[in-house]
Amino acid sequence: MLESLLHPKAVAVFGASRTPGKVGHEVVANMKQAGFEGPIVPINPSADDVLGLKCYPDLRAYGQPIDLSVIAVPNKFVMSAIESSVAAGAKAVVVITAGYKEVGAEGAAEEKKMAKYCASHGVRLLGPNCLGLLNTHHKMNASFAAKMPKPGNISVFSQSGALATAILDWSAARSLGLGKLISIGNKADLNENDFLKALAADKETHVIVGYLESIMSGDTFIKAAESAASVKPVVILKAGTTTAGTKAASSHTGSLAGADIAYGAAFKRSGVIRADTFEALFDYATALSMQPLPKGKRVAIITNAGGPGIMAADAVENAGMEVTALTDSIASALKAKLPAAASVGNPIDVLGDAEPDRYVEAVNAAQDDDAVDAIIVLLTPQAMTKPAETARAIANCVRGEKPILACFMGGSDVMPGREELVACNLPDYPAPERAVDALRAMYEYATWRRRPPRVVTRFPVNRRRAERIIQRHNRNNQLQIGEAKAKDILRAYNFNVPPGDLARSVDEAVEVADRIGYPVAIKIASPDILHKSDLGGVKLNLVNAYALRDAYDLMMLRINQKMPEARIEGVYVEKMCSRGREIIIGMTRDPSFGPMLMFGLGGIFVEVMKDVTFHLAPITSDEALQMLAGTRSYKLLTGVRGQKSVDLAAIADGIQRMSQLVTDFPQIVEMDINPFIVGEIGTEPVAADARMTLSGVPVK
Repeated sequence: MLESLLHPKAVAVFGASRTPGKVGHEVVANMKQAGFEGPIVPINPSADDVLGLKCYPDLRAYGQPIDLSVIAVPNKFVMSAIESSVAAGAKAVVVITAGYKEVGAEGAAEEKKMAKYCASHGVRLLGPNCLGLLNTHHKMNASFAAKMPKPGNISVFSQSGALATAILDWSAARSLGLGKLISIGNKADLNENDFLKALAADKETHVIVGYLESIMSGDTFIKAAESAASVKPVVILKAGTTTAGTKAASSHTGSLAGADIAYGAAFKRSGVIRADTFEALFDYATALSMQPLPKGKRVAIITNAGGPGIMAADAVENAGMEVTALTDSIASALKAKLPAAASVGNPIDVLGDAEPDRYVEAVNAAQDDDAVDAIIVLLTPQAMTKPAETARAIANCVRGEKPILACFMGGSDVMPGREELVACNLPDYPAPERAVDALRAMYEYATWRRRPPRVVTRFPVNRRRAERIIQRHNRNNQLQIGEAKAKDILRAYNFNVPPGDLARSVDEAVEVADRIGYPVAIKIASPDILHKSDLGGVKLNLVNAYALRDAYDLMMLRINQKMPEARIEGVYVEKMCSRGREIIIGMTRDPSFGPMLMFGLGGIFVEVMKDVTFHLAPITSDEALQMLAGTRSYKLLTGVRGQKSVDLAAIADGIQRMSQLVTDFPQIVEMDINPFIVGEIGTEPVAADARMTLSGVPVK
C-alpha cells in the first residue's frame, strides 16, 4: 500500500536548485545525505547539475521511469510538473508548494483540479503545502527538514509541517529513532485515514503517532483507527479544541457537546490514545515503543527517596491504578537482601545511599511477583548515587515481561543515567507524574485491546410507528417534536412512559386527568417553548380537578405575559411518576462522527457541574455501563450513606434503546429524555419528559 510513496525506486525533484536554503536544493541535499539507493533526478531547466547530480530540463530528457516526484516549484508550474510526472510513470507525487486552499477560493479550486487529475490517473498525491516525507529504513528523506533521525519503530504523520520539524528536533535531542515521518499538509488526496491503514500494515512501525487539526471523514477515521489500534498503539494529538461551543443547540445534550467532545468520543471508540500536549504525545509513544503492555493496573514503585515515592504513589492512585503490596514471600526475601532501614512496602525504598545492586534486587523482586503488573523506578541524585551505573544495571536485569518506566529526577547530575536509559531502550521521565501518566496510557490501551467483541443489541421495536410521526413532522416543516409526540416515539421503542395525553383546553385537561387518575402534572405544549420550567410551564402534583384548573389558568396567564408570541397547542397532562433518581440521557448528532449519546445526573450535576459523559452510537451494553462509571457522581448511583443502588442495568438499557432509535432515524439531530427517573434494582425507569429536534431531511 502506497509503495511508490513510501518505498520509491527512483525519485524526481522538480525545482531542484543550486542555491542553499531553497526548498528544491534542500530536498536534493537531504536525499543524498540520507543515502538514497535509487536514482535522484533533479529537474531544473536552468541548471546542468545540482549537488553533483546531473540535472534535466524535464522528465522527457531523463527518459527513464520514476516512482515518485517531489514538486517544489511556483504554483503556475505545479500542474505541468504533475502531468510530466504521470507521463513518466510516477504513481505518487509530493507537492511541497503552498498557496492553495489555505489562502482562499482560487487556491482551493486549483487544489481540487490537481487532486482530480491525480485521481483520474491512479496517482496518489501528498500535500500540497507540506514538508514532504522521510523513511529512515528506506534511506529516503524527500523533505526539506533539517534533520534525518536514526531508524526507529515510531512513525509519525502530521498535519503541520512545522510540528513535524519540531518532532525531528525532539527525537534527535533524545537520540530516539523514527521510522517514517509524513507531512500531510492540505490533504487534497492522502489524509490521516490512508496513513493509519498504511502504517498499521507496516512491519517497521510499532507505534503510530499523529498530529491532527481536522479529520476528513469521521466514519472512515473510526474504522481506520480501530483497525490500526487493534494491532499497534495509535497516539494522536488533536489541536484546535477550543471551537467546541460555537454551535447553537436547543437541547442540554447539544449545548454540552462540541467538536472536542466528539473527537474524544471517537478516539475512545476506536482505541486511539489521546495526548493533550506535545510533551504527552512522545511520553506515551516512547513508553509504548520500548516496553510491553501491562497485564493489569497493579504498580510497584522503587525509589531511593521518600518524597518522590509518595508523589508517584499519589499519581498512580489518581490515575485509577493500584499501588500494590508485594506478596509476603517475595517481600521477606527482598527484606533479607536490603539494609534494615529499607522499606519493602510500596513504594519500595532502597534508601538514599543505594548503589546499583540494591536497585537490581528490588527490580528483580517486582518482576518475580505475580501481584505486580508494572514497575516505576525513581532515582534522585545523592552523594553516593551512581546514575549511569544504576541505569545500566537496571537495563541488564529487565526481562521484558512487565513494563518498566524510569524517572531519574534532577539535572546535570542524573543526565549520564538518563542517556544510558535511552540507549538501553528504557523510557525515562523527569518527574514521577509524567512516568505515571505514560503508564496510565499504556494500561488504558491494554484494557481496550482486551475488550470483548462489540455486540450491539437490537431490541424489538415498532419502527413504523415512529417513522409515521417523523414523516408527519417533516411534511408540516415542524422540526421540533414536542413532548406528546416525542413520548409516542419513545413508546414505540418500548420506553416506559407515564400515561398522559395532550389537552387543548382546561376541560380536556380535566377529562384526561379523570381518565388516567390523580395526582397529575401538566406541562405547556408549544413548538416555541423549549425550556418549559423557565417560563412557569410545568405544574406538578395536582391532586384534583380544582387544583388542575387553577394551575392551568395561572400557567396560561404567566406564559402570555412572558412570551405572548408563543404558539400554544395546549398542555400535556400526565400521571405523576413515582420517586427515584433523576438522570438525563440524550443525543446530539456530530457532523463528522454521527450520533453522540450523553449521560448525566439531573439537576445541578448537569446544569452547573456539567458532569456528563459522551459515547458514539451504536453502543454496547458494556460501553453504556462505562458511560455511567465515567461521571464524577457515579457513586451516587451505586448507593452512599445507606442508600440503595439504582438499577444501573436499566439505565444502560435506556441508553442502548436511544442508540437504536437515533441510528434508525438519522433525521433526529438532537434529543433529551430529561428527567429519566430510575429506581432501585428491579424497577422500571420512567421517561418523564422528552423532546426531539429533526434535521428536516425526509425519512427514506
